[in-house]
Amino acid sequence: MDKNTTIKNTINFVKKELSDAEGGHDWFHIERVYNNTKLIAKEEKVNKTVVELAALLHDIADSKFHNGNETIGPKKAKEFLESQEVTLEIMDHVIHIIANMSFSKSLDTGTTFNSLELQVVQDADRLDAIGAIGIARAFNYGGFKNRAIYNPEIKPNLNFTKEAYKKSEAPTINHFYEKLLLLKDKMNTKTGKKIADQRHQFIVLYLEQFYAEWSGKR
Repeated sequence: MDKNTTIKNTINFVKKELSDAEGGHDWFHIERVYNNTKLIAKEEKVNKTVVELAALLHDIADSKFHNGNETIGPKKAKEFLESQEVTLEIMDHVIHIIANMSFSKSLDTGTTFNSLELQVVQDADRLDAIGAIGIARAFNYGGFKNRAIYNPEIKPNLNFTKEAYKKSEAPTINHFYEKLLLLKDKMNTKTGKKIADQRHQFIVLYLEQFYAEWSGKR
């Protein structure tokens, strides 16, 4: 099966699978990550088929919505790719990317897999977690989980273990310090770093305004 047909089939599959997804992890999130991936990949010597498929399938079953189970996503992606007669080499690479690209996975000291393709898709996904859209996604997910917006008495935890991070129920503003503000320095590619820097600054300005409004100064 040619690449264009495989990509088209993958898009249709993902749209169907995520038709009822939470707003920050729906098809539109996938589409943005897919577009980010193609943009970053222009400047990197990567397998375009691998990065595009990984971008499209990376959240096919996010563990946050499956009781923390990290095996469902790679399994569903593998079953789909087998149905598309993708080569074993490409399929294995895509599955490894999906299994290793999340922020929580980066807290796992046992993680060993890496590739330039993983770095490209990881950057593309992390870009969607910062800037204006990243802020919107954070509060959307916080509302979905019925979390407080902010509580001055609950301080951010900057020394999370992987399991503690996954189980956190802290206010959404804490998430800015526990993840979003850390992403700029975790970018892998030149393009990713450039875009992340501008989006990071937007978050910093947003927080300044947030605290000023919270305290009645503006």
